[in-house]
Amino acid sequence: MTAHLTSGATKGVSNGTYSGVSLQELPKSHTFTANLPPDPEFKTPSESHRAPRGDLGPRMVKGALFTYVRPEETETPELLGISRSALHDIGLKDGVENTEEFKNVVAGNKLYWDNQTEDGIYPWAQCYGGWQFGSWAGQLGDGRAISLFESTNPSTKTRYEIQLKGAGRTPYSRFADGKAVLRSSIREFVVSEALNGLHIPTTRALALTLAPKSTVRRERLEPGAVVARFAESWLRIGTFDIIRARGDRKLVRTLANYIAEHVYTGWESLPSALEDPSKPGPSAINPPRSVPSHKIEGAQGIEENRYTRLYREIARRNAKTVAAWQAYAFTNGVLNTDNTSLLGLSLDFGPFAFLDNFDPSYTPNHDDHALRYSYKNQPSVIWWNLVRLGESLGELIGSGAKIDDQTFVDKGVSEDFAPELIKRAETIIGNVGDEYKTIFLAEYTRLMRARLGLFSEKESDFQELFSELLDTLESLELDFNHFFRRLSAVKVSDLESDEQRKQKASVFFHAEGMTATSGVTEAAARERVAAWLDKWAKRVSEDWGERDEEREKEMKKANPKFVPRSWVLDEIIQKVEHDGKRDVIKRVMAMAEHPFEEEWGGDREEEERWCGDVPRHGRMMQCSCSS
Repeated sequence: MTAHLTSGATKGVSNGTYSGVSLQELPKSHTFTANLPPDPEFKTPSESHRAPRGDLGPRMVKGALFTYVRPEETETPELLGISRSALHDIGLKDGVENTEEFKNVVAGNKLYWDNQTEDGIYPWAQCYGGWQFGSWAGQLGDGRAISLFESTNPSTKTRYEIQLKGAGRTPYSRFADGKAVLRSSIREFVVSEALNGLHIPTTRALALTLAPKSTVRRERLEPGAVVARFAESWLRIGTFDIIRARGDRKLVRTLANYIAEHVYTGWESLPSALEDPSKPGPSAINPPRSVPSHKIEGAQGIEENRYTRLYREIARRNAKTVAAWQAYAFTNGVLNTDNTSLLGLSLDFGPFAFLDNFDPSYTPNHDDHALRYSYKNQPSVIWWNLVRLGESLGELIGSGAKIDDQTFVDKGVSEDFAPELIKRAETIIGNVGDEYKTIFLAEYTRLMRARLGLFSEKESDFQELFSELLDTLESLELDFNHFFRRLSAVKVSDLESDEQRKQKASVFFHAEGMTATSGVTEAAARERVAAWLDKWAKRVSEDWGERDEEREKEMKKANPKFVPRSWVLDEIIQKVEHDGKRDVIKRVMAMAEHPFEEEWGGDREEEERWCGDVPRHGRMMQCSCSS
C-alpha cells in the first residue's frame, strides 16, 4: 500500500547514490529557444543583449513564443535558503550553494552567455495568454519570470528549465515592475517543496534570495526577492490560448509537436483510450499507452490521431494532480488557464492554502467573491480549462486521418469538411472528459484509501467512509489533515465499545474543544465521530487484522505531520522580514521537504507548535493575488 504518485515531480537523486556535480559541470541546453519562434523584435540573443535593458519592457509580441531578455542585476543579494531535495534532484552536489557562482546565478547576476563570442545560452521569457476568472485576458506571459537555461541531471537524465521569478521587467510585464516581494517569494519557495514532499506533481523551488536594495510597491512598500525555481516545462494551457486567439494555425501545430517530442518522451509514449472510461480502477490509474498511428478507433468508434493522444495525456495528468490536491486539501486560489500546466504540475502560487477546518466552499483568495476557485470547484475548473485547450487543438484533433494531408496542413479546413471536423472534435473532447472524471476518481480513491489505512478495494468505501467522513468534518468544523494524522495512531483495540469510541473522538477536536458554529453539542459531536470510527475500525480490521503498529507505520507514510499552513507562513514572513531571523527558513524547509517525519532535529517546541492545533485567529485565512 502506498500513497505515492508516480510523477516527474518526484524524480531525482535524493537517495545518496549520486554525489552530484558543480554548477559549471551541470549539462545545460536551450531546447525551448532552439525549436520555437522568437520575438521578431529580437530574433537573436545578440540583438537582445545589445538593446538597452529599458527597451525590453512591456509591449505586444506576436508570432512568437518567447523573447530573449536578461535579468536585471540584483544588488548585494543575500541567499536566504535552498531546498536540499531540489539541489539533489537537479543533480548538483552538496556545498555548491556556498559558491559565488551559485549565489550569482540564483540572483540573476551571472549568465552562461559570452557576449564577446556570442556563444552560450541566453535567458528568455515566455509569451502566453489566458482566461482569468472565466474572461479572456489577452496577452499575459512571463511578466516577472525569466528562464536562464535548461539543465539535465547527469544521473536521471531528467531535463529541467531553470527560471528566476522576480528578476525584472519583460515584454510581458504589462504595467508591473517584474519584481517579486519577499512575502510571496517565501510562500512560493516553501509550498513548492512542500507539495513535492507530499508527492504531488509540482513546479519546484531551488533557492530564495533577498534583494536588499530593491523596494517593491504592492499593497505597501515591501522588500524584494528572487526565487530560483525549475520544472520539466513551464508551458501552460494559456500558451495555446494566445496562439488560438490570434488565429495562428501553423504555430498551434508547431507547439503541439514540440510538446510531444521534447516535453513528453515522443509520440509513441502518448496513451490510447480507456476501454471503458466510466469505470475507475487500476487501469485508470495507469492507463494504456499506444504506438504511433494516424488512425486509431477511440471511444464510440471515433477516428483519432496523434494529437488526440496528446490532449488525452495532458488531461490525464491534470486529473491526477487535482485529485491529489483534493486528497490533501490543497487549494490553489487562482486556477486561470495561464496557471494550468501542460504537464499537470501545480503551477504559479499566489493566494494558495491548505484547508484548516474542512469547508468545501473555502477559497484562500479574498478577491474571489464568486468562489470560482474554491476547494470544491477545483476539479471542474481544471476541466473547464482543459476544454479551452481542446478548443485550441480542435482543428488538429478533429481532422482525423487528414492530419498530414498537405492541402489541409497548408490551407486548413475546407468548407465541406468543417461540419465533420467540428463534430469529431466535440466528441473527442467529450470522450476525454469522461476519462478525466474516471482518472480523477480512481486517483482520489486510491489516495483516500491510503490515507485511511486501506489497501483492499470495496465499492462501499466511498459512501460509507469517504463521504461520511467529509460530511462529519464539515459539520463539526474539524481540521482535515490533522484528522488523518491523528487517526493513524488510533488503535483498533481502543475502539471496541461505544464508550471507548466516544472518548477517542476528542482526539480530533480542537484544543479549545468543540467549536462548530452550527451549534452542535460536544456530546452530539462525540456520537457522530464515534459512529464513523466504528465503521472505520471494522474496515481496517478486514485489511490488517490486529497489526496496528504496521498499519500505523503505513498510514503515517500517507498522512503528513506538517503542511505549511497560512498562519505558519505568516509567522515565518514576520520573523524573516521584520525580525531578521534568517535561520527559520532552514528549519521550515527541513519540515516542508520531509512532511511525514515525526521530528526534524530543529527547535522541537517550534516544530510541535507548527504541527499542532491551528490558532483560532489563524484558521481559514485569505490573501490577495498581489506579489
